[in-house]
Amino acid sequence: MPYLESLRVFVRVVELGSITSGGRDLRLTPAVASNRVKELETRLGVRLFNRTTRHLSPTEVGKVFYDHARKVIETLDEAEAVVAGFSDTPRGTIRVTAPLGVGRRIIAPLIPAFTDLHPNVDVRLRLSDRKVDIFEDGLDVAFVLGELQDSNLKLRKIADCDRVLVAAPEYLARAGIPQTPEELLAKHNCLLLRFPRSPEYFWTLQTPNGPQKIEAKGRFDADDGDVLTQWALDGAGVANKPRFDVAAHLKSGALVEVLPDTPPVPAAFGCLYPHRKLQDPKVRLFVDFITTESRQAIARL
Repeated sequence: MPYLESLRVFVRVVELGSITSGGRDLRLTPAVASNRVKELETRLGVRLFNRTTRHLSPTEVGKVFYDHARKVIETLDEAEAVVAGFSDTPRGTIRVTAPLGVGRRIIAPLIPAFTDLHPNVDVRLRLSDRKVDIFEDGLDVAFVLGELQDSNLKLRKIADCDRVLVAAPEYLARAGIPQTPEELLAKHNCLLLRFPRSPEYFWTLQTPNGPQKIEAKGRFDADDGDVLTQWALDGAGVANKPRFDVAAHLKSGALVEVLPDTPPVPAAFGCLYPHRKLQDPKVRLFVDFITTESRQAIARL
């Protein structure tokens, strides 16, 4: 078992780029994770990493060993999943990622209920509005809001989520209420969600003539959707948000819907996971549970 633990640590260190991150992901201290890597290097008689004070990268032999070690870990996980399918007690860890807003308001509140039903399953949730790579990041399930396309992954669509353009009343009192998409572009500050490979440099609105793509422009942007919501609340401009994400603010009047006759097209909400994960009962149960419960949660908001 110590050797297998060392393999797991090595794989996660390569994938996450540091011993501290790799150890934390496996709930190990940096010292323990470092010792596991050193034990592995001693056993193999080679150096697996190039180390500097600021950077850690696998050596050439480390890259080769990683490819094989990852296959060993995946094969072992799949074997354990198959065995778990013969029992009524799923066990193990599920690594999950979700966008910040949907993760905080929809996914995270459901996880304790799932683990109450399955006490031998651990869930490790990582939230980010950035695009993630399931394979590179060693994830089991990725919840996504937007385009649901990836030929290498299994897609489970959960719901279509309405989107709205919103702004604070004081901003609209100051800047005016736009009556058309063209007026929005010409006179208003759009609050933008932007990061490398961001899909939202354009907003697509529903018009009587069909979907209209507009090049939304603004003086500042962020890679965190909740920051955009706060900016909108602070009167900084107009944000394009899932309705469930700002439902409470719309109800209280802190935000007002803009251009209600030409709203943004709905965003598809779903989850992606590798095809092989279908063999794992804990992942299958988790996806089924979150799908059912999140549909109900979104409908209530």
